[in-house]
Amino acid sequence: MTGPDPTPAEIAALRRRFPDSFRPAWRGRLLAVLALAGLAALAAYALVRLDVSGARLLAGLGRLGEFSLLMWPPETGGRAFAFLQALAETLGIAFIGTLTAALVAFPVAFLAARTVVPNPFVHFTVRRGLDVMRSVDVLIWALIWINVVGLGPFAGALAIACADVGALGKLFSEAVETADAKAGEGVSASGGTALHRIRFGLIPAVLPVLGSQVLYFFESNTRSATIIGIVGAGGIGQYLSELIRVLELRQVAFLILMILVTVALIDAVSGRLRRALIGGAAR
Repeated sequence: MTGPDPTPAEIAALRRRFPDSFRPAWRGRLLAVLALAGLAALAAYALVRLDVSGARLLAGLGRLGEFSLLMWPPETGGRAFAFLQALAETLGIAFIGTLTAALVAFPVAFLAARTVVPNPFVHFTVRRGLDVMRSVDVLIWALIWINVVGLGPFAGALAIACADVGALGKLFSEAVETADAKAGEGVSASGGTALHRIRFGLIPAVLPVLGSQVLYFFESNTRSATIIGIVGAGGIGQYLSELIRVLELRQVAFLILMILVTVALIDAVSGRLRRALIGGAAR
């Protein structure tokens, strides 16, 4: 049950006693209004600068409808086995790239975590290195590695690994920093060294979270491996680029359906695995 409402005299007394609590937060409101106005102005400038046009959009939607009709019904063009091989290659690129990135990011994450390595110079250097790695898009990494090791899936796997090291390293280090320190303190209290504290106290606590993140990145990298294949990094993207260029839209539709079904299956399986990992960690 709630008490009686305060009387005007009581409210006036509270205002005199705590004037700051009753003073309108004009500064915060003004900053919020200015931020919204700035965002609106930036959006308007972007629309004008990028030549966004409603008429062009409507015309493009009509053209998109025409392409959709030309894509039906999907067909293989007698190359179903070649398409399946290319899809398997795409999955291989995503798997090897994600696995390599995870193996590299795992030890680096401990160097980037303040709770493990308190040295500010080491922490700053590793964090900025991870920033550099993830600031370069996977497509740019693919173009770089194609010029280094040549065309093919090897360049694609290296591109995904380089792009994901920075992202996974950041996520891993944040998971390490926010992990419950009680298990590590128990190991130290039992006479364990710093390495024992990491091995038996910290790693078991964060491993399910790290595994869940790796599974999500593998799912995402399946799509990325398709895109980088368009620039010559192997996989089904090469067929997709070629068929779009020659307007074989029915075969393009078949490839798109293959990719959609594959991503949906990976999403379903990885989702179950992620829930199992997180659920097991919670217990």
